[in-house]
Amino acid sequence: MRSVNELTDQIFEGALKAEPLKDEVYCQILKQLTDTHIKYSEEKGWELLWLTTGLFPPSNILLPHVQRFIQSRKHHILAGDCMHRLQRALRNGSRKYPPHLVEVEAIQHKTTQIFHKVYFPDDTDEAFEVESSTKAKDFCQDIANRLLLKSPEGFSLFVKISDKVISVPEGDFFFDFVRHLTDWIKKARPSKDGIVPSLTYQVFFMKKLWTNTVPGKDPMADSIFHYYQELPKYLRGYHKCTREDVLQLGALIYRVRFEDDKSYFPNIPKLLKELVPQDLIRQLNPDDWKRSIIAYFNKHAGKTREDAKVAFLKIIFKWPTFGSAFFEVKQTTEPHFPEILLIAINKHGVSLIDPKSKDIVATHPFTKISNWSSGNTYFHITIGNLVRGSKLLCETSLGYKMDDLLTSYISQMLTSMSKQRPTKGSK
Repeated sequence: MRSVNELTDQIFEGALKAEPLKDEVYCQILKQLTDTHIKYSEEKGWELLWLTTGLFPPSNILLPHVQRFIQSRKHHILAGDCMHRLQRALRNGSRKYPPHLVEVEAIQHKTTQIFHKVYFPDDTDEAFEVESSTKAKDFCQDIANRLLLKSPEGFSLFVKISDKVISVPEGDFFFDFVRHLTDWIKKARPSKDGIVPSLTYQVFFMKKLWTNTVPGKDPMADSIFHYYQELPKYLRGYHKCTREDVLQLGALIYRVRFEDDKSYFPNIPKLLKELVPQDLIRQLNPDDWKRSIIAYFNKHAGKTREDAKVAFLKIIFKWPTFGSAFFEVKQTTEPHFPEILLIAINKHGVSLIDPKSKDIVATHPFTKISNWSSGNTYFHITIGNLVRGSKLLCETSLGYKMDDLLTSYISQMLTSMSKQRPTKGSK
């Protein structure tokens, strides 16, 4: 059985690789729409024109003819939208891949608006309109505006497909990225008995780069993103913290969950996994935890749920591991480091942490990292220059994430350095 976009792939793949074929596609579709008197054929022609205008514009020579053609048929239901898509294609440039299944199915169902559900860390989601010419950067800006964030800086879209969660580069067309990703995973997992595996995906929006994140500066970002992204890392026991901190944070987490409701106090012993880092739970007996957490809770009387989120973040913000992405890896190169290492990538660079003591055994700033590479089972990084530098070889299945994060932080650092550099002629 043919997949929905098999035919559209055949029509558009060649044109996306060879510039002259783009005009050829436009000419063939306009010819079909000019000569046909068959309703079905005309309908399919307009659907193809709608898809084409979302993928690439015609050449400057053909453009006025295409515009005149659409204007002369402005009574058609798709004419206005084709013109709008053409203007956006002229502004945003040509896509790299044929239409995504979602786009083809949309026009086949006579829908010219495609809404995409986006999931947030606080377990909420919202639907956003995504056009064929929407780039990830525009999508992020739309989300930031809707959620009243002060800025989309540091945020990213992530696509979860199969067992991978991959960040969408901000300059990519959204549907190009998803199309490329699904094609890549299809190749990696061949179909069984001719059945193509269903590759449904989910879109997440999260904070990725924490360079300029300061708790309290952007209340909506703290409430929806920062708190809910930092909480699981804290509870997994990745940070080094004092007993005092743990009790303070336990009381604040309780307040975020139940606000001023004290009726859940008797349940605290059962809730410890949600209040205290997992590796510290056994340090006190459940009743002692309960008594101490309640004592700290009473000190925060009158704090709202939102106040408690910001207070939680302000404590973690003081730690060198705030805003880190953590990766548990097996390293095979440094005999004086533990074999199982926790690697934290954050605004300070790449930190190597002893997972038992939580001590940071080394931090390599981005300026000292000269090279890195990753594959399905490894992540390699070179510190210092290539001749006399030291190499750290790690076994991990998350090398692709570490690679992407390192690339993004370094790219952000280089961009901000070039902005700060005085231009020639300035004093």
